[in-house]
Amino acid sequence: MQLDLDIHKTLRSGRRAFDLQVSLRSDSQRLVILGPSGAGKSLLLKAIAGLMTPEQGHVRLGGCTLFDSAARINMAPQRRRMAYLFQDYALFPHLNVRQNIAFGLRRGWLNPPRRTDHAAVEHWLDAFELRAVAEQYPAELSGGQRQRTALARALIAEPRALLLDEPFAALDAHLRRHMRAELDTLQRRLQVPMLLISHDPEDAEAFGDQVLYLDNGRLTSAVG
Repeated sequence: MQLDLDIHKTLRSGRRAFDLQVSLRSDSQRLVILGPSGAGKSLLLKAIAGLMTPEQGHVRLGGCTLFDSAARINMAPQRRRMAYLFQDYALFPHLNVRQNIAFGLRRGWLNPPRRTDHAAVEHWLDAFELRAVAEQYPAELSGGQRQRTALARALIAEPRALLLDEPFAALDAHLRRHMRAELDTLQRRLQVPMLLISHDPEDAEAFGDQVLYLDNGRLTSAVG
C-alpha cells in the first residue's frame, strides 16, 4: 500500500480536547488498526480519505501526496480515489442495487437511471453475484448482499485503496464470520490495498498482515 502519514489534529468540545497524533509507514496490502471506541480510529480513516483535515503533517499513498500542510496540498476527497465503506454501508434506500453501484461512476448527486446500462456495472453485478437482485432495493437485501453492493459501488471507480470503518460491527456473530470470509476472498482476488479499523481482535486475525493499535489518539504498539 505504501502508506506514509504523519498527522496532528486537535478536536475541542467545551473544556474537553482530544489530540490525534499519528505517525506510521506501511507497505502492507492489508493493514488493520485496532482500538477501543473513542481512540481516534474513525478520525484517522477520515483524514486519509480527505473527510477531515489535519492541522499539521502529511498523508501520502503510493508515492502520491494527498495532504501536506507545509506545502499547502489538500487534495479533495473525490480526487484521492479512496473507496470508503461506512459501518452501515450507506446505501441509498430509494435506489436499487444496479443504481447504487452505478452511483460510484457519477459526478455530482443526480441519481443514475433505473435501467443503467454500463459495462462496469454489469461486471460488478456478475463479480459479486448480485445480478439476481439487481432490481431490488437495500431493504430487500440480506446483510451480505448489502455489503457486496456497497463494495461494488466503492470499487467501480477503481480506487487506490479500500478504507473500511468497523464493517462487521452491526452484524450478529454468524453473519460476521460469513462476511469476513467473503471480504477476505474478494480482497485476495482483487488485490486492492485495504485499511480496516476495528475494535475486534478477530478482524485483526482475519485481515491483519500488519496490525497497529491506537489508543487515545496515539499508536501504542504494532505487530506484523
